[in-house]
Amino acid sequence: MADNNFLTTLPAPVEGAPQRNLPVPYEVYRASAMMPETESAAVAVPLSHYLWIFRRNWWKILLFVACAVAATAVISMRLTPVFESTVTIDIDRQMPSGIIGQESTRSLTNDSDQFLATQAKLIQSDSVLRPVAQQLKLSPDPEAQDAQNPKSPSADDAPVLLRNLKVTRPPNTYLLLISYRSPDPRLAADVANATARSYLEHTYNIRFKSSASLSAFMEKQLEELKAKMERSSSALAQFERELNVINPEQKTSILSARLLQLNTEYTNAQGDRVRKETAFKSVSGGSLEAAQVSTQGEALKRLSERLDEEQQKFAEVKSHFGPNHPEYQKGSAQLAELQRQIQRSKENIGQRVDVEFREALNRELMLRKAVAETKAEFDSLNARSFEYQALKREAEADKTLYEELVRKIREASINSGFQNSAIRIADLARPAAKAVFPNIPLNVLLAFLFSTLLAVGIAVVTDILNNTVRDPEHIARTLSTEVIGTLPAVKEWRGRAIATAEPGTALVPSGRKQGGGLNSFDEAIRTLRNSILLTDFDRRIRSLMITSSAPSEGKSTTAAHLAIAHAQQGRRTLLIDGDLRRPSIHRRFDVPSVVGLSNVLTAGLPWRSALAKSSEFPSLDILPVGPPSRRAADLVGPQLSVLLEDACTEYDLVILDTPPLLGFPEPLQMAVAVDGVLMVAVAGRTHRKALGSAIATLKRLRANVVGIVLNEVRADSSDNYYYYHYNSKYYKHYNVEAESGT
Repeated sequence: MADNNFLTTLPAPVEGAPQRNLPVPYEVYRASAMMPETESAAVAVPLSHYLWIFRRNWWKILLFVACAVAATAVISMRLTPVFESTVTIDIDRQMPSGIIGQESTRSLTNDSDQFLATQAKLIQSDSVLRPVAQQLKLSPDPEAQDAQNPKSPSADDAPVLLRNLKVTRPPNTYLLLISYRSPDPRLAADVANATARSYLEHTYNIRFKSSASLSAFMEKQLEELKAKMERSSSALAQFERELNVINPEQKTSILSARLLQLNTEYTNAQGDRVRKETAFKSVSGGSLEAAQVSTQGEALKRLSERLDEEQQKFAEVKSHFGPNHPEYQKGSAQLAELQRQIQRSKENIGQRVDVEFREALNRELMLRKAVAETKAEFDSLNARSFEYQALKREAEADKTLYEELVRKIREASINSGFQNSAIRIADLARPAAKAVFPNIPLNVLLAFLFSTLLAVGIAVVTDILNNTVRDPEHIARTLSTEVIGTLPAVKEWRGRAIATAEPGTALVPSGRKQGGGLNSFDEAIRTLRNSILLTDFDRRIRSLMITSSAPSEGKSTTAAHLAIAHAQQGRRTLLIDGDLRRPSIHRRFDVPSVVGLSNVLTAGLPWRSALAKSSEFPSLDILPVGPPSRRAADLVGPQLSVLLEDACTEYDLVILDTPPLLGFPEPLQMAVAVDGVLMVAVAGRTHRKALGSAIATLKRLRANVVGIVLNEVRADSSDNYYYYHYNSKYYKHYNVEAESGT
């Protein structure tokens, strides 16, 4: 059903126009299919856009590159040629710095990079360059002193700096290249060679002066060291006389062995004394058992055993005989005798144990005294031995240092007389036959590369900084609003009145013939008309407001051409000039504006009596603005809605031309009174923020924003308008065929 409505509402062929199978304009497909895709697409700029920037600005880039290359070539050819000469210096790191001593056998560390960097800085020092400057009478560096400062040193005292001198090192070598640049090739070679010779002489002088100063310094220290050695030797001899020994260390060893032996005997004596003291205390208690376990208790033990036997015998005798019996008396006498012997034996054992204890105690005391005396003697000798060792070490050190210093003085004297430098000139500099500066091919190539990069970068940055709307995809990405049509730029009708034309002819200005540009504009207007009227099938648009975010964006021209295009279909169309501040519709159609919309709003004049008829377009009626009135602008809201409702009953489409949306109040009231609002924006000129603000305002008022139409679109406005180039060729070919009648 939708397809049938679409077919029935397509514009009918215009009578008298030749029938051609015209291609379907590109905007029809973009308006219906492009916007959903762009909303879901990524915001990233495609690579084709950058290629379009290059195609658009190729002539500017080419002109800039050509000027830069030409200027570089001219300047390079006018520069004074500079010649460079280089001398090669070989540094042998394996050669010893001396012929005898440690200098001849010293191994080199892996510090070639640091060493060669040090030598390179040394070549550029004042001590090396000053003789060269004086010899060749080179002018001092003007940057070496401040002429403005009266306290600055004079040219003779300031450090010599040769800006044209360069010292380099080829990688992985022990070579240094000394190069000098000058307009005179002979002078360049002389300066390089003189610098190398001055560097060799300077290094030799440094080594010679270093060895000589070292030898002189050591000779001054030799006398003090000799006197110190004599004092230390004398102190050592005096100490040996005081000790009355030749070698205190040997006597210390003897005392140490003796002290160890005495300490062992003293420990044994302590153990023996403890054992005997224990026996003495046990025996002193008077118990028979203690006497028996002593060292002299064997005899007492035998007597005790005999006493036990006699007591047993006496017990038997006692059981058989009485006290007066001889056996009884004999046994009693023997028993008493044994008891007396045991008592005497106990007394003798006690005396012997006491004697042994006292002897052990005396021996312990004597050994303790001997150990203490020996230890005191050992400590005294050991303390003096430390002092002796200190004196001996000092004397030996002074002697060794004195002998080493004498040897070093002799080596330094010999090495200073036989200096053999490890630095030599490998290749002398020669005058150059070809200048190294300026290098015209290289300069031209660099100018071409850098100017190309700079020009392309400026073009890309300029495009990035451009905050205007350019194409439908750009608007869809930034504003999320559909672009329902694009109008090509046509310079012929700008500022001119619309000429009379027969129905079906192109819209051309007065005094102009039909051309490809105007035909393409006419087709774009018709495409815009179809996009507006055929897009929304649920809600038919009977009244349409055409506005813009800023002045001079082509809204009045678009409204006029859109009204004519709709009227050419034989549909009744009303064009209302609602711009009460700068009206232009009456000038474009060359109709009077004595009575118009302002009279309808202020004086209550019926709007039909203020209409102006167009004889060229019978289906088109025009309601001019009438005399300007601020009061009319205030009455737009309450009365315009009634006017539009009444007009929509008589006309198929009412088109309302209004002032710019931003900065004026009446367009806001008009927007809510119409069925749809069409925004006009100029490609490459309308600011994106202004257009977005206008659309946001309309959406906040819940106005029906039909879409945006891009005006003054050129083939170079964006990479999406390449089809205009081919459409223009097609229209030119079509017009040629129409004029020839083929």
